[in-house]
Amino acid sequence: MSLKNCDNKNRWRSKTIGFRVSPEEDEQINRYVKLSGLTKQDYITRRLTHKDVVVQGNPRVFKALRNKLAEVLWELQRIETGGAVNDELLDLIEMISDILGGMKEEFE
Repeated sequence: MSLKNCDNKNRWRSKTIGFRVSPEEDEQINRYVKLSGLTKQDYITRRLTHKDVVVQGNPRVFKALRNKLAEVLWELQRIETGGAVNDELLDLIEMISDILGGMKEEFE
């Protein structure tokens, strides 16, 4: 039996939910969790309950964004030399764009 945990809204979280994903899906989920700055539990719960995932800017999130943007740049340079665009890269670019767009709105 899992331990009972009380979250910051005074709800008892005593239920455990588990599911299987492919290695690629796991990598994508971990990437999005890292970019969000949330815990994996909070990120997945928000996504499944259709709540907004609000990225809280902190040094860890900025470092993750910088590293992912470097990966995107490398992929775009590879594509420029004749490579093919994959769907994961497009998803990553879209997520980074959403995060940066939200940060821009926050500062205005």
